[in-house]
Amino acid sequence: MSDGSPVELVLRSTRVITPEGTRAASVAVAAGKITAVLAHDATVPAGARLEDFGDDVLLPGLVDTHVHVNDPGRTEWEGFWTATRAAAAGGITTLVDMPLNSLPPTTTADHLRTKRDVARTKAHVDVGFWGGALPDNVKDLRPLHDAGVFGFKAFLSPSGVEEFPELDQEQLARSLAEIAGFGGLLIVHAEDPHHLAAAPQRSGRKYADFLASRPRDAEDTAIANLVAQAARLDARVHVLHLSSSDALPLIAAARREGVRVTAETCPHYLTLTAEEVPDGASEFKCCPPIREAANQDLLWQALADGTIDCVVTDHSPSTADLKTDDFATAWGGISGLQLSLPAVWTEARKRGHTLEDVVRWMSSRTAELVGLDDRKGAVAVGRDADFAVLAPDETFTVDPAALQHRNRVTAYAGRTLHGVVRSTWLRGERVMADGEFTAPAGRLLSRRR
Repeated sequence: MSDGSPVELVLRSTRVITPEGTRAASVAVAAGKITAVLAHDATVPAGARLEDFGDDVLLPGLVDTHVHVNDPGRTEWEGFWTATRAAAAGGITTLVDMPLNSLPPTTTADHLRTKRDVARTKAHVDVGFWGGALPDNVKDLRPLHDAGVFGFKAFLSPSGVEEFPELDQEQLARSLAEIAGFGGLLIVHAEDPHHLAAAPQRSGRKYADFLASRPRDAEDTAIANLVAQAARLDARVHVLHLSSSDALPLIAAARREGVRVTAETCPHYLTLTAEEVPDGASEFKCCPPIREAANQDLLWQALADGTIDCVVTDHSPSTADLKTDDFATAWGGISGLQLSLPAVWTEARKRGHTLEDVVRWMSSRTAELVGLDDRKGAVAVGRDADFAVLAPDETFTVDPAALQHRNRVTAYAGRTLHGVVRSTWLRGERVMADGEFTAPAGRLLSRRR
């Protein structure tokens, strides 16, 4: 059963999601690693503890590569303690923190050290870090890469915080050339500022007015420009939080031509629609915006055919007072760490998708995106023993008071979702069970070198 350390733990379920499919199995764990995936009735070695989950599903812990923790500097918005508890409550065992909304932003190696020092004793799950690409920090990109960030985030339109300005096309070219030179990854908030400036801007409570202010062609043009730059430089790029289905043919065509571009979307684009957003309900505000139901259908098709690679939360909290009823001025961001798995699963099962699909989108492919697929993202020998135990057919009604993130504002309040996360495991240790948490056991992760 083991190729070294003695087996300490066996996790058993009639439904274990493995890369080869779902089957009844027993999973052996030693020294925090999966050492064997065996028959369901395999003999438990002497001295090993058995955890039998019956018909609950054992799946690999989710890997969320798009999270705004805001720590240090804006911990009244969120923080590593609360964000990672919310992640554990939702079956997420690894997250990668975005470089902005913290003070300082993660734009130099010194700033990365500051953030790591803050996170070190607070992480209930494993945490990695993105660096930031700004107009004036090209010289800092290689040192950040060498310090272990998983890639670099850039905005092509204003970010919403003054300490993280956007790149124009010339600045994008300089940063991307530098990043391509050392084989790095640029991840991009792709909305074109000229299209945004030309769109109608109206203050007030009407969601339709906010939607009109963030048109699809802003995304489409920015993605087209990004793809062109990536093709010219043979650079690797990733489109963040894709909302516009109109950009899908462009991404698919670029891939056919050999451009190294990947794309993600988010639970809120897959489960919420513009038609159902109440006026004044800025808990639904994000940028780019939640679009129409017909647009959502095309995003699901793109997930099914592989044009969209993965699903991540873009967890972007703020204090409740910033979520005013004026869509023009309210903070744009949706907090989704704890609810992402049940939200996506609820809609996926309606559309004929399986939990294997959800695991592929939210664990395997996200791990691959950041080069953690040798450690994370699968129930397979040699991977970290990170798991979520899910009761997929059980339902619950979202109560904001039960959420673990710091400011319990949610677009899902009152919704009934399928999929109850019973427990979450990190390197063979149970870190959450039925809403109860152990002391922080997460590690800080660096890019594979």
